Amino acid sequence: MKPDEILNGFFQKEKLEKLERYRHLNKYVKKGQILFTGSSLMEQFPINEILQNHDINCTIYNRGIGGYTIPEMLNAMDEQIFALEPSKIFINIGTNDISKPEETTEKLISDYRQILTQIKERLPEAKVYMMAYYPVNVGVAAKQPWPDADMAAKLRLERLDDCNKAVENLAKEFGYKYIDVNEGLTVADNQTKEEYSIDGIHMWSDAYEVVFENMKEFILE
Repeated sequence: MKPDEILNGFFQKEKLEKLERYRHLNKYVKKGQILFTGSSLMEQFPINEILQNHDINCTIYNRGIGGYTIPEMLNAMDEQIFALEPSKIFINIGTNDISKPEETTEKLISDYRQILTQIKERLPEAKVYMMAYYPVNVGVAAKQPWPDADMAAKLRLERLDDCNKAVENLAKEFGYKYIDVNEGLTVADNQTKEEYSIDGIHMWSDAYEVVFENMKEFILE
């Protein structure tokens, strides 16, 4: 077996284990609370630490899964969303999709629409906040040891504006709210500040503090 096949197998196993953990955790959640869901950029959001630092008393569950694409989320809607019966949903999904050369904006939106359709049908009263995709840092990504990191970052950077506009239009279609909470994350070329970037794609907790300040009004409204 090739090294990349071994690595891919490891990641798939890790995703399944996270999904199973969420399945068990969801038995003990308080229904009707706030939900963060999506892929790794949501999973790594240290929301509960930030809430404590701000002395904000509210319950937010995080059900992000690293590496997830929109089709994978479509197969995990119960674990990532419905079992919690949230009153508010903050969703950030699709960054892994747009890092694939074969992915089109049309396919991204078609898949995303399926997620929103299910939410609208099963949680009609929930407030849904569709988050803009975060910026990247191509220079930092180019220094990483994992294969194709720089290519993935370049693709995301090239597609970011178009995909965010498409997601914004999709939010309007469903009567949901599109929120761009990226102010303060970037330098002049619209790439993530180097001090905020772990690997060109993912971000340190310092960056999430900036994001939180930008989205706090939506959490508290």
